[in-house]
Amino acid sequence: MILSIGRVCKKIKGKDAGKYCAVVNKIGKMVVIDGKGMKRSKSDIFHLEPMPVTIDITKND
Repeated sequence: MILSIGRVCKKIKGKDAGKYCAVVNKIGKMVVIDGKGMKRSKSDIFHLEPMPVTIDITKND
């Protein structure tokens, strides 16, 4: 599965391991994630396990 904007993921490494989040932006080979109980932050794609669920996220410019 590709990590596109809106993809729900499970964080598998780091201090937020085990928490669910959503991809809100892509920056090069990293993604910006946000979720309940965690701060919006950049994450390496290898630290995320993609789920088969996507949500609608609009980009605010």
